[in-house]
Order: sequence, then structure tokens, then C-alpha cells
Amino acid sequence: MPPELGRKLVALDIDGTLVTYDEVLSDDARDAVAAVRAAGHHVVLASGRSLIAMTPIAAELKVEESWIVASNGAVTARLDAKADMGYVLERVETFDPEPVLRMLKEELPHARYAVEDVGVGFRMTELFPEGEHRVVDFEDLWAGDVTRVVVRSPGETSAEFHQIAARLGFDDVTYAVGWSAWMDIAPQGVTKASALERVRQELGIPPENTVAIGDGSNDIDMLRWAGRGVAMGHAAAAVRAAADEVTGTIEEDGVVDVLRSLL
Repeated sequence: MPPELGRKLVALDIDGTLVTYDEVLSDDARDAVAAVRAAGHHVVLASGRSLIAMTPIAAELKVEESWIVASNGAVTARLDAKADMGYVLERVETFDPEPVLRMLKEELPHARYAVEDVGVGFRMTELFPEGEHRVVDFEDLWAGDVTRVVVRSPGETSAEFHQIAARLGFDDVTYAVGWSAWMDIAPQGVTKASALERVRQELGIPPENTVAIGDGSNDIDMLRWAGRGVAMGHAAAAVRAAADEVTGTIEEDGVVDVLRSLL
């Protein structure tokens, strides 16, 4: 174990960073995560995935008794094998989704909409994410405050999603557009970085001892937050520009080189 001041907080995105888009986690990546943890560093999974979609990855990595940041920072939990659900919720950020849903419906009447119910799944207008879900009427999506809104519109490109978001303003929420026509909307100011900063303070890790690796637009704030922000080689130009360095692509298992450099 390194001395406390030498420990690092290593924040890892999942899709496109640890796991391929075909849901493959390589043996090298699994072994590198285990080695980093064995060296005494704190590995924190930080993803746009819901909490229940992240816990199987944590289990595959044998990451236990650790923090986890889900839903692009709206949900922070501690993995705990003794807990009923295998985790303890530490912080859940919510907002009223009605205003943004009404605006988006005007722009994208044909899109599919969903809101997340933490630890359960999604309420949605049509089936589109995998996992637990419940189809409801559009108005039922704002039956209560939620951690995030998910919008899927295969007819639009990512660039068109950015244009729509810019046109609508979205002053009261935070949004991220995926590599496809997929948008996540969270409470104002909530990102992976905001959640990770609270975890960092809780763990007592110096800011310069933070490392983050990611590939998506929802990782930009996290890469800027980290003392060492690393973008995957296949990431878009804006993501690479936000990082301190660029590693190999997901096909090249670029995350492994970064993790091994911590040993």
C-alpha cells in the first residue's frame, strides 16, 4: 500500500473506455484494474449508465466496497456487499423534467422519451433502453422529480441534437449528447465531475492525485476536473482537446496502458 498522499482516485468511464460497444471487457483491462486496486488506489466507475446497469460491470471487475458514480453524476453510491441491493445510495440529484420535456416534444414530436427511476429502471414512452422498464403516457414522465431525462431520436444526428439544445437554451439543466442521436439531461450543474469531486473530498485524495479516462462528450468535464485527464484515441476532437493526453483506442485497449502507468 502506498502512503495515503500517494493514493490516487482513478475515475473510469465504462462504454468505449473499459468496455467495447459490443459489451466486451478484455482480460487485460480486467487485470489492469485489479492491479491498480491492489496497489492501493481507489478505482471509481463513472458512467452515463444507470446504477443497476453499472453494478454488473463492477462485479465483473471485482470492484467491491468502492464508490460508484452513475447517471452522469446524478447518482452517487457506495458498493457494499452487505447491503440489501449491494450498494448504499449516498447522493441522488433530481429535478422537475416537465419544462424540458415539453420543449423537446415541440422540437422532436417523434422522439422516444424516458426518465430514470433510481434502482428500478426507466419510465418511457416507447421501449428503447434495455433493462427494467415501464411504458407510460408522455405526461406521466413528470409524475415526480427525476435524476435524468433520456431522449432517443434515430431520425436526428448528434450534430442536430446539439443544434436543438442550443436553440432551446436549456439554462436550468445540464445535457450531454452521445455518439448517436441520444441525449441525457440532468439537473443543472450535475456532471460526472461534480460527483467525483465530492468523492475525492470524502476520500481525502489531493486534486493532483486524480486520474480520469473517458471517450464521450459526457466525459469532458471529468477530464478537465482530473489532475490527469486521458481521452481515448477514438474520442471526438472536442473530447481529446479537453484531456491532458490521449491514449489508444478502445480496439487497442488504450485504457490498459494508462492503468499500467500508475503501477
